[in-house]
Amino acid sequence: MAKNFGAMSVAQLSALIQSGAADPVEVTDAVLEAIANYADKAVFVTLLEDRARQEAAAASKRLKEGRSLGLLDGIPLAWKDLFDTEGVTTTAGSKVLAPAAPAASDADVVAALQSAGMVTVGRTNMSEFAFSGLGINPHYGTPKNPRSTDVARIPGGSSSGAGVAVAAGLVPVAMGTDTGGSVRIPAALNGIVGYKATRGRYSMSGVFPLAGSLDSLGPLCRTVQDTIWVDAAMRGFSTPSIARRPIRGLEIVVPAEVVFDGAEAGVVAAFEAAVERLSATGAVVTRVSIPAFEEIFALAGQHGPLVTAEAHALHRERLAGPEAASMDPRVVARTRLGEKTTVPGYVALLEARARLVADVERLVGDRLIAFPTVAHVAPPLEPLIADDDLFFATNGRTLRNTSIGNFLDWCGVSIPCGTGDAGMPVGFLLSATANRDEALLSVALAAEAVIRGEA
Repeated sequence: MAKNFGAMSVAQLSALIQSGAADPVEVTDAVLEAIANYADKAVFVTLLEDRARQEAAAASKRLKEGRSLGLLDGIPLAWKDLFDTEGVTTTAGSKVLAPAAPAASDADVVAALQSAGMVTVGRTNMSEFAFSGLGINPHYGTPKNPRSTDVARIPGGSSSGAGVAVAAGLVPVAMGTDTGGSVRIPAALNGIVGYKATRGRYSMSGVFPLAGSLDSLGPLCRTVQDTIWVDAAMRGFSTPSIARRPIRGLEIVVPAEVVFDGAEAGVVAAFEAAVERLSATGAVVTRVSIPAFEEIFALAGQHGPLVTAEAHALHRERLAGPEAASMDPRVVARTRLGEKTTVPGYVALLEARARLVADVERLVGDRLIAFPTVAHVAPPLEPLIADDDLFFATNGRTLRNTSIGNFLDWCGVSIPCGTGDAGMPVGFLLSATANRDEALLSVALAAEAVIRGEA
């Protein structure tokens, strides 16, 4: 029986490959076999066997000749179906784009990780046009949450297939995008690590957009260490430079507004237990009022959400033509709400956003911010498919906490911190203000074991 290389962390698998205990060709063949044999066929939309085997063979040759490209050489990964991969059509989870021409070249970040020796095995499923936090896709199917032991549950979105591919042990890392929580939500609901970088930390060239003023991206992995290695490679560095920061004396703020409203008791209990563990380890945790959180949602109620306005601008011609009939009606309905945002309203949103970003940065300073990634565990899938009202209400609740970070241009890492209802995972979201990614990752690296309850 082939070894389950996809269930290993990047660091664990790297140790095997770099030491010669595993060959990249063997690893890639085993990963492709595991994906082919996995019962849920909605996780991947495209497998790239030829490319994967070519890249694995090249990595194997380098390693045998003593020319390793570094820690990530020969490591398999999967890409959300928003990232251009040469010769393949980027469908963004939609049938509408299926007839489009194949990508002429890789997205910049795809090329960067190929240059680090990583092996692209395929493209993962997602919410259509990345416009839902639930991960439901009527065109390509909805990946089932592998952590559920009772009923089929949502994977979280929009990077649904990426989250499931890692959580199910198919690949050690998958790349997602995050406009309102689309990396951190599936990470939380599937019990893995998800890192949303500050917007602009990586090139977005060759990545299909949703809302340019909010779009960001990042990896879904098993550990923070894995995240740091992949982050360095995406920025062109051969080795990471982030070191663990001591937890003792670390200042963390827990907001009083919004993020706990209607939260499930099990989620709150798991989060608070992690906070207690951090405090016992020497972190200084302060409950802080952040009025900006409530104002963000009040602005959305007054002018419409920023993401909806920009998504409508992107898709307005598509929505006005025959292609709309081939789209998920729920995506169409939500996108069309962007028509209600006037130009003065859009300008008001941008002006208010700049003010709130500055206000919160002054209030928070160099401290980190912590709250539950999602206020509930992954809910059952079938009721959400059957009921539009339930779908939209649940989607709003699912995106609520994470979308705050997108609006304020934060970076954030979701780390598993326990379980809630039905034994489903709970995510602990640790965030920092814009462009403080190194500080965030250094703390997350040190705090991960404590947050998980393993230290």
